[in-house]
Amino acid sequence: MTNSPIICFVTAGGHHPWIIANALAARFGDALALIQEEPESKWHLVQRRARKVGWLNAAGQLGTMAFIRLGKLALGSRIKRQIRRQDLEIGPPPVRKMVTVPSVNSEAFVLVIADLGPDLIFLAGCRMMTKSTLRRMPCPVINYHAGITPRYRGMNGGYWALATGEPDQFGSTIHVVDEGVDTGPILRQVRCLPESGDTIITYPYTLAAASRTACVKVVEDMLAGRMDAIPAAGQSRQWYHPPIWTYLWTGLTARVW
Repeated sequence: MTNSPIICFVTAGGHHPWIIANALAARFGDALALIQEEPESKWHLVQRRARKVGWLNAAGQLGTMAFIRLGKLALGSRIKRQIRRQDLEIGPPPVRKMVTVPSVNSEAFVLVIADLGPDLIFLAGCRMMTKSTLRRMPCPVINYHAGITPRYRGMNGGYWALATGEPDQFGSTIHVVDEGVDTGPILRQVRCLPESGDTIITYPYTLAAASRTACVKVVEDMLAGRMDAIPAAGQSRQWYHPPIWTYLWTGLTARVW
């Protein structure tokens, strides 16, 4: 740890990552630099997803993504109340350095990292780093994941824990980034309970709010060199958005929305 550590927080933006970023900014102040990547287009996302799960399922997942976007508008008042009640900051924090790059896997990103010379890189809500990009990072890279790994890797970990009947696995993980999808060694996990009336639209707010202190603690320990990681062992599965028909059926039969 140097006298003036530098932490790079990397995200594509959004309420949930900014909740974490603001918690880090409140603790580390000018030590925090923000790198925001441009969001991936939905069309590119669907194309990439279709190669893994087929076009039918990819189209169904796109339907759920559209439902979530519309749901945020419909539940706007509830979300605002939750934000006020839990004192959540959902915009980018004021920091000394903020840079925009096309992608976390772009040459521009690698050059920014080389220029900043961080002691730690913290990912939240951005593209997965490719193997070649990860190998070029000059310091440890960690990630905030809204799910308990390795059981609920990928997307919507909190939702899937409830949908599969494992409410005790509703939580988040801060882990070391390796070359897999949320497969890296575990630094800390947070388990909590969904709020009354929570849905797939609001689970991420609940998880991010419950994880703020843990994220700060992990960064403190990483910079102090006292963090021990635990291998991500046990049942492992990568999850995606539920296709819209799966989401509706689970809501109607299991009352998990």
